Amino acid sequence: MHDERLVETMRQLSKSLTPRALDETLRNITTAAVELLPEVEYASITVLHDDQRLETVAPTHDVLLPLDAAQYELREGPCYEAAASTVHIISPDLAADQRFPRYSSIAVASGIKAQAGLRLFQAPSANGALNLYSGMVGAFEDFDSLAALFAHQSAMAIEYAREIDNLEQALRTRSTIGQAIGIVMERYKLTEQRAFAFLARLSQTSNIKLREVAEEVVDQVERQSNAL
Repeated sequence: MHDERLVETMRQLSKSLTPRALDETLRNITTAAVELLPEVEYASITVLHDDQRLETVAPTHDVLLPLDAAQYELREGPCYEAAASTVHIISPDLAADQRFPRYSSIAVASGIKAQAGLRLFQAPSANGALNLYSGMVGAFEDFDSLAALFAHQSAMAIEYAREIDNLEQALRTRSTIGQAIGIVMERYKLTEQRAFAFLARLSQTSNIKLREVAEEVVDQVERQSNAL
């Protein structure tokens, strides 16, 4: 029966976590966690940035925002631990969990009795963890196989989404630079090659990325058009 549940969860995950843009993928992960994982009532994702800033994304309910914020402030709790140090962490009974003496009272007062944190990704610029919440004591006790499966499938979806986002960013950059070249060509009566060289020289002398120089050129024209 347990194996059948694993197979069914994998099938549902494959349907839910198809490659999309990153923001949508993260929302799909937390939604799927609530719909597909047993005993999960709410879910969110914690991102730990390289400057140690912690951020909650894709929460399934606003009740999670103060709970996640409390863990960030206290540097304590499954959501913080999974993003900062421990790959997977499960607390089936927060009230009795001596690892989180300050946070557990806050969670229990909000109706959260059990919690799990699953590391989803680890990168030079950020770590990400899935936070799972339940109002039932004893939740997540028999959770290892499903948790590992879900974390694996989610990590794959996030990696695909990053590739999609990078591709979209590259296409947007190319389009913006093309627009800027056209503006410079028209404004200064230059060939395409010389217009590109002009933008590249601006980038070098100002120590600003070519993409940002192009964006400023395009934005300036749009501001002038709107002012007319």
